[in-house]
Amino acid sequence: MRLILLQRLCPRHIRPAVTQVPFLTPKHPRWITPSVNSICFQHNRLKTYPGTSFQHNRLKTYPGTRSFCQFVELTTRSRPTIFALSSGHGKCGVGVIRISGPKASDVVLAMTGRSSLPEPRLATVGALYHPISREMLDRGLVLWFPGPASFTGEDVCELHVHGGPAVINAIHEALEGMPDVQYAEAGEFTKRAFLNGKLDLTEVEGMADLIHAETEAQRKQALRQMEGELGRMYADWRNRLLRTLAHVEAYIDFSEDENIEEGVLEQAQDEANVLLKEIQSHLADNRRGERLRNGVHVAILGKPNVGKSSLLNAICQRPAAIVSPLAGTTRDVVESAVNIGGYPVVLSDTAGLRKSEDVVEREGVRRARQRAREADIKVIMLNALHLQTTFSTMAHPNQHIQRLMEDFKLTSQSSTIYSDDESNGDDEKTQPKNEFPDAETIIVLNKLDLVEEHRESLEKMCQQGIREVNGTGSMPCCVLSSKTGIGLERFLEVLRDKVKDMCGNPLTGNPSLTQARHRRYLNRCLNSLYDFEKQDDIVKAAEHLRIALRHLGKMTGRVGAEEILDVVFGDFCIGK
Repeated sequence: MRLILLQRLCPRHIRPAVTQVPFLTPKHPRWITPSVNSICFQHNRLKTYPGTSFQHNRLKTYPGTRSFCQFVELTTRSRPTIFALSSGHGKCGVGVIRISGPKASDVVLAMTGRSSLPEPRLATVGALYHPISREMLDRGLVLWFPGPASFTGEDVCELHVHGGPAVINAIHEALEGMPDVQYAEAGEFTKRAFLNGKLDLTEVEGMADLIHAETEAQRKQALRQMEGELGRMYADWRNRLLRTLAHVEAYIDFSEDENIEEGVLEQAQDEANVLLKEIQSHLADNRRGERLRNGVHVAILGKPNVGKSSLLNAICQRPAAIVSPLAGTTRDVVESAVNIGGYPVVLSDTAGLRKSEDVVEREGVRRARQRAREADIKVIMLNALHLQTTFSTMAHPNQHIQRLMEDFKLTSQSSTIYSDDESNGDDEKTQPKNEFPDAETIIVLNKLDLVEEHRESLEKMCQQGIREVNGTGSMPCCVLSSKTGIGLERFLEVLRDKVKDMCGNPLTGNPSLTQARHRRYLNRCLNSLYDFEKQDDIVKAAEHLRIALRHLGKMTGRVGAEEILDVVFGDFCIGK
């Protein structure tokens, strides 16, 4: 029997009603709220001596591995108090300075000159003084949030002052002069909220996304995640998997000696199979949430001097790319982020696709091809004037459409542009059929201002050629002039519909994956569940479930194993 006795654990620095101090077994970190001097663990189970206090409902698992001393330092009054400007830098009407930590109450009393703390969550107006020189720094509002009912879970104070740089700097200097008070690191307030159990990792990521949201759809998705919908779904999966693992563990440990309910193992297998299918469905989302978070990438492709840069400038409504009558002006990829219908879009202007002896232009063509393969949507630009001239002299103009589509790898035929020496050794002929699927491609006939009288015939001929070559009319064709803006609105509607279809409505259905981290851990969890289904050895199968549970826990930052025993003894009447 291994006994660890922890005596006189910093009793002078612990406020029992507020501070949660983690105590460690040899394997499992646990959060408890101590109020006395001695606590012990026996066989990895918590026991309390007379006078001790263990609040089971406040049990939490710590999302990391640190030494015992580091735990104590981070969770007792020895943790430094931090402050920072929370309202953003620069001149503004009001600046909000947030203070969090065990010395927050001392800061309030020292800077306001009050003998008692203000009423919690009630704005109080008054003068703010330097804590040493007693010089008046400003007059503003003071808000007091005693822990744990605060953003960070600690005592928090907010000073709402005038937002001029001189005022902010003077208050910062006064705060830095106080003992155990220091400037906060990037994200430290949110980190403390996470460590104190106020937020899980998905809510933290949702908050960061909300701060950086630039479009309405991004705001809706980030707000939904920050409110905990994604975290609750992952937590539900984890709780169900935890229960499944507990049933398997109970079957292994007690099936021969104790009275275990019949069908426990079959129920565990059925539940694991249901979870596997739910995670599969969640992963098969076509990256909707990630596209909405990072922006839908749209590559503008075409031969030199067809108006790619002009189209980019027309959409952005600014000279984002250089426009010149000389062919081959664009040598590199030019990116610009725009808001189209409330959805984020990253437009990429690329080099004209052609053979060239120029080393720099060849590199530009290679980058254009690479960006085309990575893009979510491809905009293929053609010269309407050239097409009109070609159509008027050809007996079968659809053959010209077919040739152009072959050049852009829209059919199974080999491409002149994609199979030249510029491929740097790549065997483009081995690429799969229809490299640019219909659903991801928009055909644009530019320079309509030069052939406006032939607009309807050009559009009809182009659509007919697409149907005959690809066997479908799902690839849209837009005729426009990037110079005059004719037809641009129609093109933006088509692009908006495609982007909206890719990103979906962030408020309907289950919340979407938004981070590559989520996809990575869910795939690992899925692999472990596959291994569980294939494993005949019940002990090894339980280990696969334990690994899957660990990966799910990493999604929200809740990683622990001691909870399995709680479920086992809560669900089963062992030794009845």
